Amino acid sequence: MLNGKRVLAVVPARGGSKGIKLKNLRKIAGKSLIAHVGEVLKNLPFIDRKIVSTDHIGIADEAELSGISAPFFRPEEISGDRISDYQVLNHALLQMEEIDNTQYDVVVMLQPTSPLRTPDQVLATVEKLVKEDLDSVWTVSPTDLKYHPLKQLVISDNNGLMDYFDDKGPTIIARQQLSTTYHRNGVSYAISRNCLLREKSIFGAKCGAVVINSQQVSIDTEEDIELVSELTQRNMNAF
Repeated sequence: MLNGKRVLAVVPARGGSKGIKLKNLRKIAGKSLIAHVGEVLKNLPFIDRKIVSTDHIGIADEAELSGISAPFFRPEEISGDRISDYQVLNHALLQMEEIDNTQYDVVVMLQPTSPLRTPDQVLATVEKLVKEDLDSVWTVSPTDLKYHPLKQLVISDNNGLMDYFDDKGPTIIARQQLSTTYHRNGVSYAISRNCLLREKSIFGAKCGAVVINSQQVSIDTEEDIELVSELTQRNMNAF
């Protein structure tokens, strides 16, 4: 519990990743991505329940070995690659409230594909949610101004011609004209029960941000795995 709020941690980890087969079981520094989440969760005593939402028995077994319960299997209809985070978390929350015969106030989503997270970063999202009475809190990273939306271009499918992504694009001459934008880094999402069940969203009307300036990598490719492995080794050598 945190300030009287019961907290459910959900680790979404389906088995059908297309980019990297069984991505959530891939190892970095000798531990699977699932095990890396387990290590973080061991250092978050305020979390009342930690579970994996998966459709794969191998992932369920690895989660159990990592200290994360696998009390149910995710049904096929919400296990595809076009399923939203909201659908997964809504299902997990309702399942766990029925299984545990209790009500959870906060759901924390920890995606295994962001293994550089720290316990303090997760704690910060939940503390901000509870203390400021928000609908949700996401961790984000500043986006390099080279990739600012106003500097992006698109190519037409019809004639192959290029244009600015935004009509304001041609007016941008200097970096000083650009305000900072942010992108999700997948480290932690904290969502209130009301936001999930009443607003049917993981964003809600009042979404706060925890800005993380350290390098984060959300794993989608083999190159990402190589990069995270290098960063992890570098961090281990620093101690």
